[in-house]
Amino acid sequence: MSEIPPTLLYCRCAYAQVVPSGVKNAVLEKLCASGASFETVADLCEMAAHRDPRLQELAACGKLKIAACYPRAVTGLFHQAGAPLPEGTEILNMRTLTAEEVATDMLTSAETVTASEAV
Repeated sequence: MSEIPPTLLYCRCAYAQVVPSGVKNAVLEKLCASGASFETVADLCEMAAHRDPRLQELAACGKLKIAACYPRAVTGLFHQAGAPLPEGTEILNMRTLTAEEVATDMLTSAETVTASEAV
């Protein structure tokens, strides 16, 4: 029996604009080109500010890999929205990693920072 793959979540960081455009554009291109199924959101910060119920749905999906910004910030955003991330959630920081590193880690089981390590 094979392991269920994680839900991939890509944050566009559209409003905060804290992630370099080149990195987030390249990551999105690589995810699209891979053929892998993934979810994309305009901005996790905005979603958390509005307590968007979609964050609860995402947190409840079981396994989750998120490409966004700092793991501690992402963990806090989900917590603020009343949707704490499950143990083992992987958060990839597009502010500090290259597009290649983020895309590769999103599409493989490479080690990344987990939500529990970000606290």
